[in-house]
Amino acid sequence: MKRQRVKSSASLNRLEDNGLASFSQSAEKARAYAFLLLKFRLRSENELLSRLKQKGFSLELSRSTVNFLKDKEFIDDRVFAKNWVVSRFKRSYGLRRIQQELVAKGLDKGIIEDSLSTAKKDYSESQVVNQLAQQRFLRQKGIDPQKAKARVYGYLLRRGFSPDVVSEVVNKINRSVPD
Repeated sequence: MKRQRVKSSASLNRLEDNGLASFSQSAEKARAYAFLLLKFRLRSENELLSRLKQKGFSLELSRSTVNFLKDKEFIDDRVFAKNWVVSRFKRSYGLRRIQQELVAKGLDKGIIEDSLSTAKKDYSESQVVNQLAQQRFLRQKGIDPQKAKARVYGYLLRRGFSPDVVSEVVNKINRSVPD
């Protein structure tokens, strides 16, 4: 009887050692996957957590990986939000769409508001809308003016610009475009 206990205890120790080894291997795999994702672009904490869980890592391991990366300053939601806003402005997206995208990335409302308010200081939505609308109207030559106006209006709204600004600019440009 004592021999079985000794064998059981020894096999239990081996299982525990294998469990720790497999956990550290899993942690290394999770970190490697996270670094792979970060290699392509910055990601929010929530986005990275979601991708790790989607890949099959446990919630606990995913959280510890995200916390490790956060502690080592490889991820920071404030930096991510700032860079996201700048990249979206370069693609001529409106504030509403950028805000929706940041919410979808799982960022905190305070971080979103801070990054957008900082970015608004150097950003003229009406100027961007005016430029995009003029380009779009030039593409719509030969189309019924009302249809062209509706298309341009819809295009600008889908890009996330304020309906008031879009309406004002589109009406102003539409009056100046000869039929």
